[in-house]
Amino acid sequence: MIPCPTLILMRFMFRQLSNTQQRYLRGLAHSLRPIILVGGKGLSDNLIAELDGALEHHELVKVKIHAEDRESRDEIVAELVLRSHAELVQRIGHVATLFRRSRNQAQITLPR
Repeated sequence: MIPCPTLILMRFMFRQLSNTQQRYLRGLAHSLRPIILVGGKGLSDNLIAELDGALEHHELVKVKIHAEDRESRDEIVAELVLRSHAELVQRIGHVATLFRRSRNQAQITLPR
C-alpha cells in the first residue's frame, strides 16, 4: 500500500506530539464517540466553528468523515487540521482523532 501524499505532508508539518503523548491521547480517545460528523457536503464554516468549540471545551475530539474514497478523507482530515489548528492524534478508517489544548483551561495533562 502506497501512503497518500497528503498524509505524508501532514505527518511532517504537524508532528508536535511525541510518540508517548500520542499513545497517551489514543488511550484517552479509545472510549470517546465521534461528536463531529462531516457529511457528503464536506466542510463548511459552521462545521469548523463547531469543531473549534468542541476542541476548546473537550480538547480531544473524534470526527467521523463520510467520504467514499481514502484520498478525499485524507484531504478532509488535512483541511480540518489546518483550519482548526489542531494536532492529528490518529486516523482509523472514517474516524480521525484531533487534539488541541484549550486556551482558557487545560484539562488534559500530557506526559513528557
